[in-house]
Amino acid sequence: MVQPLMPHATAAWLVDNSSLTFEQIAEFCGLHILEVQAIADDTAATKLTGRDPIRAGELTHDEIERGQADPDYKLKMIKAPEEVRRTKGPRYTPVSKRQDKPDGIAWIIKNHPDVTDGQISKLIGTTRTTIAAIRDRSHWNMANITPKDPVTLGLTTQRELDAAVAKAAKAAGAPAHVDTRFEGDRDALIEQLRREREQHARDAEAALAGAGEDALGDEIFPGIRDPFKNTPVAE
Repeated sequence: MVQPLMPHATAAWLVDNSSLTFEQIAEFCGLHILEVQAIADDTAATKLTGRDPIRAGELTHDEIERGQADPDYKLKMIKAPEEVRRTKGPRYTPVSKRQDKPDGIAWIIKNHPDVTDGQISKLIGTTRTTIAAIRDRSHWNMANITPKDPVTLGLTTQRELDAAVAKAAKAAGAPAHVDTRFEGDRDALIEQLRREREQHARDAEAALAGAGEDALGDEIFPGIRDPFKNTPVAE
């Protein structure tokens, strides 16, 4: 169901400026009736400033009068609010991470110099002016900038970074960068798992062999029990 652009503020205006029932206001604004009741009683957590739905083009005087005349009448939206779409632009970065951008830029410049300023701008959501200042070390805070992996900082994803690096390498005619940092660890892990699997197989064979010998001993010497068991030896 289509709702007003500011449901709570619209409900506050309708409570103060109309005799519509709480049910009508709640249904039109997409709220629970208790929320409307709280607004009417001024017990809401925040004091709301009413928003006129008539001036906003969402209702008309005639529509409100129909609702006031008939408590069962459901208000109809005259013009739904336009859907908000994000325009194209730099990647949005939370305020808490914006101070890490220079460190991420410096890391890319140091480790992947072929990546263009435009690619860095899209990856981290910064301006070319900032990137250029870090490249030529004229940034105002250059003394405190430490190259750090932007993926670790949460400024971009590993997939996006790898794609940008591969694209830059292709444009430069160089072989694509392959991350080999974990190859040694991977080989060591595979070798360890192989050894563990072989050891488990040997242990299983030894256990089966031991069980077979015990069974054979019971058949040859049926009257003799294990002296270490808590059972008497047969006379």
